[in-house]
Amino acid sequence: MKRLMFALLILGLIFIGCKKDDNPVENNPKVPDPTVPPDSTTIPAIEMIIVQGGTFNMGSTVISNEQPVHSVTLNTFKIAKYEITQKLWEAVMGTNPSRFKGDENRPVEWVNFNDVQQFITKLNQLTGKNYRLPTEAEWEYAARGGNQSLGYTYAGSDDINAVTWYKSNSGSTTHPVGTKAPNELGIYDMSGNVCEWCNDWYSSTYYSVSTNTNPQGPSSGSDRVLRGGSWNDDNFTCRSARRYGVTPTNGYDNIGARLVSNP
Repeated sequence: MKRLMFALLILGLIFIGCKKDDNPVENNPKVPDPTVPPDSTTIPAIEMIIVQGGTFNMGSTVISNEQPVHSVTLNTFKIAKYEITQKLWEAVMGTNPSRFKGDENRPVEWVNFNDVQQFITKLNQLTGKNYRLPTEAEWEYAARGGNQSLGYTYAGSDDINAVTWYKSNSGSTTHPVGTKAPNELGIYDMSGNVCEWCNDWYSSTYYSVSTNTNPQGPSSGSDRVLRGGSWNDDNFTCRSARRYGVTPTNGYDNIGARLVSNP
């Protein structure tokens, strides 16, 4: 009898030891699913600078599409301190279309106007913000230094090498944002590095019919405005007054963008 009881005790201990844990510890935690879309916690911070509203002289007397010089009054707005980086683009879109990779703080490029609008739509959905592209007038006012302007030819200086990555110093590539000096408002790379899309349709004669308060550009057109010049442009193209247009479906390795928002 004692032997039988001993045998039953041993069997009971074996059973308890083999019983499956009702709350097992998972030895292999789940790997994040790459197909899950990003949320606001994955979006890098976007530094915005307040540009106080004011009145400035827009345009120049240098070439015809920058004429006539005319007075423009703008409301206060915010503009991004830096061009849209590859890091920010990839966090929102999940891809990086840029030619010049190797540093996530380089500006994104090879993006057309429509690509940028899709990016902004998705960014706003993720953050609950209302980012947009600048109007051409907002862009030039900010590039010139807003109400702190010292009248420089380029965004922040008359010395192009101090503030601009352009054809003569870029080494035929983009550079991480913010590595040249800022302009009077603390904004970087508004001259050079990559050209920047504006929201306006482009017209070479628009300045002759532009409204003087918060102009929005022509009501239609075939090209959108580009501003600022790039790593592949000469000093003339990197002037704050320089303006030109590109088909909105065309993207190149010297075209990027910058965000603005209402205050």
